[in-house]
Amino acid sequence: MSIATEKLAVDVEKIRKDFPILQREVNGYPLVYFDNAATSQTPQQVMDVIVDYYSNYNANIHRGVHSLSQEATDKYEAARKTIQKHFNAEKSYEIILTSGTTHGINLVASGFASLLKEGDEILVSALEHHSNIVPWQMICEKSGAKLKVIPMNEDGEIVYSEFENLLTEKTQIVFLNHVSNALGTVNPIKKIIDKAHSKGAAVLIDGAQAAPHIKADVQELDVDFYVASAHKMCGPTGVGMLYGKEEWLKKLPPYQGGGEMIATVTFEKTTYADLPHKFEAGTPNICGGIAFGAALDYMNAIGFDEIAAYEQELLKYATEELLKIEGVKLYGIAKEKTSVISFNIEGLHPYDIGTIVDKLGIAVRTGHHCAQPIMDFYKIPGTVRASFSFYNTKAEIDSFIEAVKKAKMMLS
Repeated sequence: MSIATEKLAVDVEKIRKDFPILQREVNGYPLVYFDNAATSQTPQQVMDVIVDYYSNYNANIHRGVHSLSQEATDKYEAARKTIQKHFNAEKSYEIILTSGTTHGINLVASGFASLLKEGDEILVSALEHHSNIVPWQMICEKSGAKLKVIPMNEDGEIVYSEFENLLTEKTQIVFLNHVSNALGTVNPIKKIIDKAHSKGAAVLIDGAQAAPHIKADVQELDVDFYVASAHKMCGPTGVGMLYGKEEWLKKLPPYQGGGEMIATVTFEKTTYADLPHKFEAGTPNICGGIAFGAALDYMNAIGFDEIAAYEQELLKYATEELLKIEGVKLYGIAKEKTSVISFNIEGLHPYDIGTIVDKLGIAVRTGHHCAQPIMDFYKIPGTVRASFSFYNTKAEIDSFIEAVKKAKMMLS
């Protein structure tokens, strides 16, 4: 991992004042929130946008001529343009607003069901969240296509040479995460995208865990599909985005039928609307979409380079301190990783450790993190996962380390 040596530009004490939840106590202790890989916290600035929507212009979009509907539509479409700019999509209609990463993956997988046939192959990495495994297994059952798995090594990295061996002219799509939610590993997606394209395969990247830490440029990556969720980027739950190249979005059939995604409807025939509405059936999470744009504005005002540098400093510090505890074993020690630490203590169950540190006000995640194949690879039931964000501090890490030591003492 590369650690910035220059003076860090993140004013964490100022930033923390934007997050009311960080001021509360849990079990009589100041909250230490280290479950950011599951969901990030939301700043007051984004909450204000949500309240403003419901207080002042709550209305359905795209369909109404009245002022509130037009205002809501304008703000919703402005948010789409904010998302477009953030991910550097060429066109705003290449951004499909979804209910989250899982929705985006299922939308693409469902579309590929009509394109895949028996004998076709699709590739997935061994590092995936269940959301990027199960939909594709379902599509294989329907289409007869074969799912092949790119293996991982002990460090928690994809074995690239095996990917090259598995990639053939039969490969129709490669799908993998940009960053592993369980281990924090940053995958070499540009290299994988270019190689897959050389064989004529499409690529879908699950960006849910990368998006809070890495500003992905979809044009520079030349990726065909990229998905992310707002709730991991200081936004609300229930909203996310799918980027798709225009050529692919035109090729895929609609995922759902209903209002908004149509041009004309008769009982004899329906014609579909143009992008992006073709994939946005029904009333969307209007407020969520607007708040997603506000969350991106908030994070960009801090700066993603600054965020990444500060989080790497936290990761370095936490890793060093955790390894001072006898019996700690880390899982996922890739050279390139985001601010996630997955670990166990010899002889102790991760759930027990998580329960005790929670009693001390510290929120971590325990279990298989919806990445059971990774745990099966390591032959463990799960891990304790501490994941850091730009509003966390070294003092909080000190509290966490002391809590882990106490848990070890109590359980040993």
